Amino acid sequence: MIVLAALAVLLPFTGAAAGLLGSRVPRRRTSARTARRRAAWFAVAPVALAAVAAVWLAGWQATGGGEVAAWPVRIETGSVPISVGLQVGGLAALVGVLVTVVALAVQVYSVGYMRDDPRYPSYSSFISLFTSAMLLVVYAGDLIVLYVGWEIMGLCSYLLIGHWWEDRANSRAAVKAFLVTRLGDVGFLFGIFTLGLSAGSFRIDDILAADLPKGTLVAATMLLLAGVAGKSAQVPLHTWLPDAMAGPTPISALIHAATMVAAGIFVVARLYPAFLAAQPTLDVLGVIAAVGMLGAALAALAQDDLKRVLAYSTISQLALMAGALAAGSEHAAIFHLVTHGAFKALLFLCAGVVIHHVESNLMSHMGGLRSALPVTFWTMTIGFAALAGLPPASGFFSKDAVIAAIERAHGPAQPFLYGCALVTVGVTGAYAARAWLRTFFGSPRTAVLPHAGDHGHRRVPRSMLWPVVLLAVPALGLGFAGVRDLDAESAATSVVIALLGAGVVYALWRGAPELDPARMLGPFRAPCERAFYLDAVYDRLVARPVLRLARGVVRADDRVVDGAVRGSGRAAVGLSGLLRLAQNGNAQLYVTGLLAGVLLIAVAVVVLG
Repeated sequence: MIVLAALAVLLPFTGAAAGLLGSRVPRRRTSARTARRRAAWFAVAPVALAAVAAVWLAGWQATGGGEVAAWPVRIETGSVPISVGLQVGGLAALVGVLVTVVALAVQVYSVGYMRDDPRYPSYSSFISLFTSAMLLVVYAGDLIVLYVGWEIMGLCSYLLIGHWWEDRANSRAAVKAFLVTRLGDVGFLFGIFTLGLSAGSFRIDDILAADLPKGTLVAATMLLLAGVAGKSAQVPLHTWLPDAMAGPTPISALIHAATMVAAGIFVVARLYPAFLAAQPTLDVLGVIAAVGMLGAALAALAQDDLKRVLAYSTISQLALMAGALAAGSEHAAIFHLVTHGAFKALLFLCAGVVIHHVESNLMSHMGGLRSALPVTFWTMTIGFAALAGLPPASGFFSKDAVIAAIERAHGPAQPFLYGCALVTVGVTGAYAARAWLRTFFGSPRTAVLPHAGDHGHRRVPRSMLWPVVLLAVPALGLGFAGVRDLDAESAATSVVIALLGAGVVYALWRGAPELDPARMLGPFRAPCERAFYLDAVYDRLVARPVLRLARGVVRADDRVVDGAVRGSGRAAVGLSGLLRLAQNGNAQLYVTGLLAGVLLIAVAVVVLG
């Protein structure tokens, strides 16, 4: 069965290589349309086969097949060896299905969404490479192998977020995502080294079985938490994710549902015994989660850009998962990770259809779209219901599991975490209802252009609608498959709070449909819209000082280092000018100099003699 895991990793990688090589074929030998069709096959077919392999493997695991592993290569390093291989347990098999299914939906969706983009072959190839890298993270049994996939994902996110690099906002967002996540990855790498060197092995099973001192575990998990915060966009390294919305919408769906942001939560769950033995790390994670879930939810409530609403929603939902991990419930966190992957991918792909139709990301330009986009309306309604945690959508069951786990937890951060979680539920219901109402109800606030759409086409291709319809199925019904024990009291409380938040927004909208219900925030709307000015704080405390230091280094280099080089050159030129006076080719001057020298010697002999 380990062959299926290897195929799941290698097939998208092969598709990426074939797509990149195929895009290098000279255009005179093939038409642009043929090249795009060939790139679409290279993109969709390998990921579809990888999805089949992942589902088959997960089914075998679910029927009692047990964990499978293979270690074909052992690399000696002179210290701790690296075991190159794959290891698939129940957690990895489940997340592998999530990754491949969402990636397949994104690839199919992109065939229509990017059909007029001349760089579609490279775009689809990077998605396949992204998928392969995430599967390597999921199926890796060695932390160094996991780290390879972890870093390849960072590269792919940079390339895909900045796909339309001609727009400065896209290129800046890509650089920001790359730098912020790399900052966290420094700590992540040192955390891997701490665990591996202390345990004498980088194998995950060996590390979890080793009797490591508590201080070592706390130090290592704290370092790992830096990388988790960067990849999963948690406070204080979350600022890259909203800006990443500048890239193509399918990439947003892939990043938010199945790859980058899911990787951090997955790693904590994969190494959960080590985190459980390091309680101070879980306390820190709980505080980070509490601040992140409520702060991001408030920021989502104030945004006008539909994709940024969903981006801040992702930060908030990931913080809920982190809160469940801090509360000691690995099952609740992974359950919500899987359901969130389904309904958040659905929401982003639906948002892409809406943006394609009205040619704008802003909800202030939308309204009244339920009749123009009936399929998108109903599927996005399912997605918003799951996001708000309303039954029978999948998010209701998984969010209840998270809230119940936090409620039952013990520790110094539990009251703060639980209070923030309940308030977040209400705010989530509010911003989900606001986005739903402002997008699909009321009067259209902007006339639809004759050829509206991201690429000049108002008509939505069927390749964009099929993934949306198929993702609506798990977004609606996946919760029934994962629920273990529904806490009726906790579930009723969270539903009432979510409906209360949605009801306040509906009352405001009903009273004045032309006005934004976010006015309920009053004077706090501006800080929420700017995400509490954290980017401005980073700009003043980090970006500007670094820029000033860089400019100072450039000036020092120019004046001192380059000045010394230029000065030595000028000195050599000046000295050569003096020597040139004596070597000018004038024979009369040479004879005169010779006679003058002889005369001086004769005078010196007479005087000194």
